[in-house]
Amino acid sequence: MKTSYFSRLLLFAVVFSVGFLSIGCGEQSSSSEGADSSAERRAWAIAIHGGAGHFGEEDLSDAEQKAYQASLSNALQRGEEMLSSGAGGVDVVEAVIRLLEDDSLFNAGRGAVFTAEGVQELDASIADGASRNCGAVTGVRGFKHPISVARSVMDSSEHVFFSGHGAGEFASSMGHEPASNEWFWTKKAFDRYERAKSKSQKEEDALANKRGTVGCVVLDKSGHLAAGTSTGGMTYKRHGRIGDSPVIGAGTWADDRTCAISATGWGEYFIRTGVAQDVHARMLYGKQLLGRACRGAIFDEMGSLGGDGGVVGVDAQGSIALVCNSAGMFRAWATPEERGVAMFGATLEGTVEVH
Repeated sequence: MKTSYFSRLLLFAVVFSVGFLSIGCGEQSSSSEGADSSAERRAWAIAIHGGAGHFGEEDLSDAEQKAYQASLSNALQRGEEMLSSGAGGVDVVEAVIRLLEDDSLFNAGRGAVFTAEGVQELDASIADGASRNCGAVTGVRGFKHPISVARSVMDSSEHVFFSGHGAGEFASSMGHEPASNEWFWTKKAFDRYERAKSKSQKEEDALANKRGTVGCVVLDKSGHLAAGTSTGGMTYKRHGRIGDSPVIGAGTWADDRTCAISATGWGEYFIRTGVAQDVHARMLYGKQLLGRACRGAIFDEMGSLGGDGGVVGVDAQGSIALVCNSAGMFRAWATPEERGVAMFGATLEGTVEVH
């Protein structure tokens, strides 16, 4: 009996420590796979991404790396300040993504990539974990902040998803800020379009230039989760192609019972495997912790079919997961105890970080 008692006590200590000790993974140390329901909830948590892809340190100059780090840190700081002051999760998600939509470093809003027709079409979605309400738009043109249009769909309509011309009419009726084509145009995005056009859009060109989608997930002080994603899609995309970013359940998900997720990567594969909702289902029905659920959705499902990319996620207790099977993912995260910014994966197998 005595040996059995101490064996059980030792086992409990080991299991308990998994939730709180730091382990090395990627560039940052990480703690646990995600907190269980009995753990104390963090006051707030936030994670953002700026796209994923096959890029490493050798692909970005020192100046470019510093620019991405500064932009991610600036957006993260905005979210931290709002969460610390008690702002609601949906407000934080919208505000952070609006900053990233204004930043031409990324493929969302200003600087978005061009379609095969030589125009810029924008997609976005947002989800409220408290009400499980959501809103999305695809193929929007001429409005500065697609994430705000998506929020209006969620808050001010009986619908979930608007597309193309209808999305534009709705945005106009709600008074969203318009913008000329010149505001969205950047030389970097246009040069990518010209290269793709001259090569008849080979598949590898599309994949090389698809990074830059932005997203944000948060847990606010009231214990509510929220998520949002915004993108310009894929360079030289044809025939009204829609990726995962505006698709609730593929690129975006929020449910106070489990997690908030924003995805980035090769959208067709995220849609085929319903990555964002897959993470939720693994947690709700499979009782998996956040980190394990994200790894399963990215590596075992989406990745096994040949897709690449990653997710950022936060659970109901404030644990954060940043998981990708590509060489790089622009990402940043913060809690009241820590903050971090990273861009590259540590191994060829990808990056898994849980905080």
